[in-house]
Parts: sequence; C-alpha cells; structure tokens
Amino acid sequence: MTPADFQHLCRLARLAPNEAEREHIAAQCSAILSYMDTLAEVDTMDVAPLYSPAFSPDDPTSTDSGDAVRPDEPERRRTREEILSGAQNGDGVYFVVPRIVEGKQ
Repeated sequence: MTPADFQHLCRLARLAPNEAEREHIAAQCSAILSYMDTLAEVDTMDVAPLYSPAFSPDDPTSTDSGDAVRPDEPERRRTREEILSGAQNGDGVYFVVPRIVEGKQ
C-alpha cells in the first residue's frame, strides 16, 4: 500500500491519525493486504461454492436457501396477560420502567 493509498483510505474513513498511529495502521493494512494476496493464490477450482454458512452440502438438515434448518411447527403463544404477569410494574398493556433519559415528556 502506497502512502498516497493510505492517505486516501484515511480520508474515506474520516480518520486523522498522528504519525505513530499512521505507521501502526499502515503496517496492519499492509499485513492484511499481503494475507489477501496469499489467499488469492489458493487453488479453489475443485471446491464447491459456499453461499451461506447455514448451507452445507454434507449436512442433510441444512438448506441452500439459507432458511432455518429446522421445520416450522406451530406452538402456543403466550398472551399479553401471561407475559406481563412477571413484570414488577405494568399498566396492563405495557411494561412500566424507570425513566433513564431526560427530556420532553
């Protein structure tokens, strides 16, 4: 990475590093780019593409669409009253919590 490329990157990221930070960040960026070059050299011609970590051709429960890997099964939903019954404070419709942000009411 050239110094001009690094300055451009800092400008895009809206960073204004001092000299020591510039040297440190530039070294890290160069190491990352060098590793990317190493990865680009890996022969992947015989490797099937993996479009999502949720899909694995070796796992029969996974799907190639990235959908959930378990079947959807209906279940009983709790009512509002059941959910609010465990609340310390409630008005019957909402949880009531202490105000933590000052401002308009």
